[in-house]
Amino acid sequence: MQYRRLGDSDLTVSEISLGSWLTYGVGVEADKARACLETAFEQGINFIDTANVYGRGAAEEFLGEALAGRPRDSYVLATKLFFPMSDEDRGLSRDQVEKQLDASLERLRTPYIDLYQCHRYDWDTPLEETMEALTAAVDSGKVRYIGFSEWPAERIQAAMDLGYSAKFVSSQPQYSLLWRQPEAEVIPVCRRYNISQIVWSPLGQGVLTGKYEPGKPLPQGTRATSEEMSGWMDRLLQPQVLDAVQRLKPVAAEAGLSLTQFALAWVLREPNVASAITGASRPEQVVENCGASGARVDPALFARAEEIVAEALTEDA
Repeated sequence: MQYRRLGDSDLTVSEISLGSWLTYGVGVEADKARACLETAFEQGINFIDTANVYGRGAAEEFLGEALAGRPRDSYVLATKLFFPMSDEDRGLSRDQVEKQLDASLERLRTPYIDLYQCHRYDWDTPLEETMEALTAAVDSGKVRYIGFSEWPAERIQAAMDLGYSAKFVSSQPQYSLLWRQPEAEVIPVCRRYNISQIVWSPLGQGVLTGKYEPGKPLPQGTRATSEEMSGWMDRLLQPQVLDAVQRLKPVAAEAGLSLTQFALAWVLREPNVASAITGASRPEQVVENCGASGARVDPALFARAEEIVAEALTEDA
């Protein structure tokens, strides 16, 4: 496992990290989830990402229990707030930052969170109020560093212009061979301020593993067949996209990697990416994902893969 610095923080995170969206505490049984977590640590993963809204607290509760016996300084723990936790509780107001932070700390059974992230931008709360609350959270010792997920580039810039002492060190966008939008604006502005990307869905919710084949039934037991875990996959399951993914397999083989590893290595080719957040329902998936860390791939192979995908997505549009 290779490690990268997270922005201008003193946090060093594994290139492959373990996420809990739609899985732990929700779609994956506790024993299997715990086995994945144990394997992650064995493979050198030190970065665990979650959010208060995942299972309405269930993912945090699972992690709080599963991590309880580990030295707190042996892993980097990240969580988020913004989405509704009740009919009244949502957003990034001062009151919500204080309330949701304390609730996350309790569920996670930890005195502090390494990285506390704004899950989306809150257009209903003044940016100054949010930044003041986050700065207070850092000053209190409950949070070490702050980040955000899926913020527009101009809001990132606006936050940096305010100049609060608590500075963002991470951005969490969707980013993969099938979704390259952050390259246009978000990555450039983050690079300017030494804000790292910790990307979600680097495997296109599993589509870039190649297990979904065009014209064939969806494999039973996969995310696409799970009511809890299949949200937002329709665009990725289009025949032309699935066909393009199959055409990536020989390119990955030429690089000496599985398609999964090739897709993760493609994300990690970007210097501004500190970590690729991966989900897993079985330990062997964790092992395969970790095989992408440190992979050396001829840039020409990445370019060929980009051409294949770009052609398919143009057809899709």
